[in-house]
Amino acid sequence: MALESSSPLVIVGGGQAAVQACLALRKEKVTTPILMLSEEADFPYHRPPLSKSYLTGETDDEKLAMRPVSFYESKNVQVELNCRVSGIDLENRSVVTQAAQINYQSLIIATGARPRSLQIPGAELNGVHVLRDVQQARSLKIELGAARNVVIIGAGFIGLEIAANANSAGKKVTVFDMADRVMARAVSPNVSSWFEQTHRSNGIDIRLNDSVDRAEESSTEGGSRVSKVVTAGGEEIDCDLLIIGIGVVPNSELAMAAGIECDNGILVNEFCETSFSGVYAIGDCAMHPNPFYSNKFVRLESVQNATDQARTAASVIAGNRRPYHSVPWFWSDQGEHSLQMAGLSDNADLFVQRNGQVNGQGTDQGGNQDSVPAGSNSFSVFHYGNGKLQCVDSVNSPRDHMMARKLISEQRSPTPEQAADPDFELKSLFT
Repeated sequence: MALESSSPLVIVGGGQAAVQACLALRKEKVTTPILMLSEEADFPYHRPPLSKSYLTGETDDEKLAMRPVSFYESKNVQVELNCRVSGIDLENRSVVTQAAQINYQSLIIATGARPRSLQIPGAELNGVHVLRDVQQARSLKIELGAARNVVIIGAGFIGLEIAANANSAGKKVTVFDMADRVMARAVSPNVSSWFEQTHRSNGIDIRLNDSVDRAEESSTEGGSRVSKVVTAGGEEIDCDLLIIGIGVVPNSELAMAAGIECDNGILVNEFCETSFSGVYAIGDCAMHPNPFYSNKFVRLESVQNATDQARTAASVIAGNRRPYHSVPWFWSDQGEHSLQMAGLSDNADLFVQRNGQVNGQGTDQGGNQDSVPAGSNSFSVFHYGNGKLQCVDSVNSPRDHMMARKLISEQRSPTPEQAADPDFELKSLFT
């Protein structure tokens, strides 16, 4: 269905969701001119490599770009960089920038998320970083090359990815987290334990149930650069590079100020429609009812979610109305090891490891964290809720991951005993 209007289709944001929306709209035969308004100075780029291959130099700016500039011209997409949208006028169907008030035919909000700030003394010092965009990554890459002692606050995906790369570069790395295990909100205790042990064996100092009280500058070096951190217990640790990675918060203020319903993100239905007609929200900023999470509202920070929500919004704009129905999946490359996750584990009350063992009573209640066989570098953990497969964490097991996505998508559950038996062929459940 081709839509005609004198006003463009406006996309606020310039990340994964925004670019995928352009692709999906053109695939849906929507011919309306598209105007993408991005606050950033760079054309859209891939964010996942920023904490991995971009820091190591394996990926450069050219490889980081999602599409060449000519792509946007060929798709009749006008990209305005360094463009901040300061307001949305829902009644007049327009957005306000520093330069103009722009009418829109439809509006897609893809504003993403920003790093959560840590309010400690010294957070403003030079040498203290967060990582979300390429400008921050460029600065961090330069400083990482010169650093000797790196401290990272947050043992989540970003923190551990950077820790592994810094450690490989010969830096002394210390990681702090207030939780009792790494990646505590995302994976099973087995997986947490394996990655903790692996990182420790590589020389990374991981401090759990601990926190940084403040960052201090040297009294001898002068200036305002961080030189050490002081823990909650008073221990002083040398630090010439401090990285804060304690999660993100959605950029939903623009929508909230306009009167669009928000709650830990911009609330949307299964069609990515907000509470106001003709306005959609996709990607990290969108809070949506997930069909693989009992239709509870969830906000997902992943390439998969951004891509699939963009397709959903495009189908609605084109008049084809296909609801969001995608198995959530995520990944994290930490050094030479790959972690892949399919599904959402919040409802789980039992997890089993695919090595012949049934391990523990749910991801939130602990379990046998020493169940990974010594020397094992490849395994998966299956999460169950009320007897139904909910989620699978796979460590260096891409085959298990792909099978898990298919199992969850088609709502086929191996029994816990079948999942725990590495000799049981999971693909037999589809015959």
